[in-house]
Amino acid sequence: MSEDAANSGLEWYFAYGSNLAPDTFCRRRRMQPQNAVCACLENFSLVFDLPVGPSNRGVANVVMQQGEEVWGVAYQISRAEGKRLDRSEGVHRGYYRRIGISVQVRGENPLQGFTYTSGRGRPNRLPSARYLGLLVTGARHHSLPEAWLARLQAWPLATDERSSRQGDLF
Repeated sequence: MSEDAANSGLEWYFAYGSNLAPDTFCRRRRMQPQNAVCACLENFSLVFDLPVGPSNRGVANVVMQQGEEVWGVAYQISRAEGKRLDRSEGVHRGYYRRIGISVQVRGENPLQGFTYTSGRGRPNRLPSARYLGLLVTGARHHSLPEAWLARLQAWPLATDERSSRQGDLF
């Protein structure tokens, strides 16, 4: 974090999952970032290994993996918003934990900030079409690299048990 950010009560948060989407981050979570920049978290890999529901659905997580990278958005938010975000991400319940990171920003010095990771991952999990759509929408909105967008769009999708239950109702 820059000295200016530290003095102003601001911090950088790196979003790689549903918080990429402005509707999720700004409207639903009521965050008001002072700045948002395209950024890359090096030596981590994006996975969708956090279980949701009884099928093979999962939500985003990052795990350390040498030589890999995760593209996302570094949002500059207030420390109070950071604490509120910790609660919405389930840090107090042990679902995610906040970790300090450094992200690369094109043409600028690296930013020091935080992101979330979880040790509760399970193998063979995949994103639902709806969830992955949030990431793709956010990636487009923030002009993440085309190669990253293509990688997201090519991700295999989970079986969504909710859609089969709806069909059973009729």
